[in-house]
Amino acid sequence: MSTPHAPQQERPLYAIGIVLFTYFFFTLCDTAAKWLVLSGIPPLETAFIRYLVQLAFMAGLTLPRVGLSAFKTQRPVGQIVRATALLGMTAFNFFAVLYLPLTVTSTIMFGMPLLITALSVPFLGETVGWRRWVAILTGFGGIVIIVQPWGAEFHWAVFLSLCCILSGAVYYLLTRTLTRTESTLTMQLYGGLVGAVLLLPFAVSNWVWPDAFWTWVAFFGVGLAAMTGHQIAIVAHRFAPASTLAPFGYTQIIWMSLSSWLIFAQPPDIWVFVGAPIVVGSGLYIWLRERELAKKAVRPVTTADADLPVEEKDAKRQPA
Repeated sequence: MSTPHAPQQERPLYAIGIVLFTYFFFTLCDTAAKWLVLSGIPPLETAFIRYLVQLAFMAGLTLPRVGLSAFKTQRPVGQIVRATALLGMTAFNFFAVLYLPLTVTSTIMFGMPLLITALSVPFLGETVGWRRWVAILTGFGGIVIIVQPWGAEFHWAVFLSLCCILSGAVYYLLTRTLTRTESTLTMQLYGGLVGAVLLLPFAVSNWVWPDAFWTWVAFFGVGLAAMTGHQIAIVAHRFAPASTLAPFGYTQIIWMSLSSWLIFAQPPDIWVFVGAPIVVGSGLYIWLRERELAKKAVRPVTTADADLPVEEKDAKRQPA
């Protein structure tokens, strides 16, 4: 007899409370990754450990109950491409944190919703109006302020973070597409499997064991923190919709700033304080605008609207 899924409940305050811990654990994951690569553990080995832990946990949780049918998929190519994009996101980020403060890498990551919105036009055929295009350009202007490409302290590793959010945007767009036919469980399994398999030869060819206590803690913690964060996020979404929880992802900049400052002695500079609010504000505007458009899309036709010509009805619902 299979275990029933936990029922969804409307408890938004509880969901917000626990989802905040999600971003704490994601910060622990990035902190552990930075500690490992600074300690001499290769970034690809660090990424391999992260995916191996995910695969082992998901397989141990599901295979005894459902067997290999958990890997059954209608779109194997899409699953592999999606998992490869996720792998690229992780690998680029783990290389970037070797050279950049966590405050910089995390703020650039907040540009991902902007890139997802922009890429939804060619990838998904969605319409993005002028208001959201302005928000996208403004948000990327904030990223330019942070990275200071004209300054003497500009570091080439910024391009690794930009590749990270590009990979992440492709990953989330493919996730949006695959959820029409694929289960969350199957996508989680393929995410761990593809990442672990592709990284295995690179990891074992240049394997380095930790040589200090805190490096061992980070060695095991990098995967456990990522896995725990994802599990908490799943629970939170049972008690509140994603539209309610999305803005709280920006609280991660607080955890990242504390970790960067207290653990790695890299406090945020003035340009992070100037650029981060621009990036976050642009992302929040896009979130609010998409929420508003979603409400309009499901708005029932009123008596007054019924008398309007079809062209005027469509114009009133035209996204911007």
